[in-house]
Amino acid sequence: MWQGFTGWHALIILVVILLLFGAPKLPALARSLGQSMKILKSEVRTDKTDPDAPGDETPKPDGPDSGKSA
Repeated sequence: MWQGFTGWHALIILVVILLLFGAPKLPALARSLGQSMKILKSEVRTDKTDPDAPGDETPKPDGPDSGKSA
């Protein structure tokens, strides 16, 4: 698939992206992409280290005396 991909192709794609998004928007786009990658990497690490751990869910206490004072 990438057998004919050369440096000229990459340069043309870069110019097209620059024309589509404009120079002022590119730093913000790169920043958001970097933040997304950082979040993705941290999520993958937590899944690999502890696959049985619950995500954002907190266990709810059961029973009538669940710590609430009436």
